[in-house]
Amino acid sequence: MSISSLEWTAAAACRNGHREVFFPPAHLEHREERSAREELAKRICKDCPVRLECLDQAVSNREIHGIWGGLNEEERRRLTR
Repeated sequence: MSISSLEWTAAAACRNGHREVFFPPAHLEHREERSAREELAKRICKDCPVRLECLDQAVSNREIHGIWGGLNEEERRRLTR
């Protein structure tokens, strides 16, 4: 993928950090913790001006971790079935 095709990332609502909200921690995460973390990430994604570009990127690259375009791993798998 070329750098120019990732220009949309400059407009992403998540561009200023908080990686820990969008990706699971290295340690075991309890269901309640995961739900709360994912809900926060999805709220950030909800009004993101490049949400669809982000989701397309994740689906195209078969991202297996994290919240991308407002969807988690399982939601993206269901979307592509």
